Amino acid sequence: MLSATLQSAINQQIKAEIDSAYLYLAMSAFCESQNLPGMATWLRIQWQEELQHAMKLFRYVNERGGRVILEAVDKPAAEFTSPSTLFTMVLDHEKKVTGLINKLYDLAMKENDHATQIELQWFVKEQVEEEKNASDVLHMLNVAGESGVSLIMVDRQLAQRAAK
Repeated sequence: MLSATLQSAINQQIKAEIDSAYLYLAMSAFCESQNLPGMATWLRIQWQEELQHAMKLFRYVNERGGRVILEAVDKPAAEFTSPSTLFTMVLDHEKKVTGLINKLYDLAMKENDHATQIELQWFVKEQVEEEKNASDVLHMLNVAGESGVSLIMVDRQLAQRAAK
């Protein structure tokens, strides 16, 4: 069974994952409004992944005999100045989530909860991938630029994420 402290911390992480999903959905909506359907698609896939992360933690709490208590989600930003600014925010956000996962893992270690440590190892590894994906997009935008044909090419490349 989960300790009350660890259960509360995992519940907070569930909220953070849902907040992340909501942020990425708002970013997707913005990209759609800017006629960047590839970026919108990439961000919607990210939205779905974040919800899957939340549900993975949701199921884990229940499997350990705990109780999930959901909190209100934060209202995300709706306007962004440019694609590179938006993806800089994505990378910064993923780094923040990495920090939250690391703190949660540290708590599981402190409480000597081996099962939770094992469960969280998946999230630690996942955050490496999340940061790399965001960094790769930002790199593409920085190299290609944010206007004309170059932006259209990056947008089309990001649309390919759905095909993977």
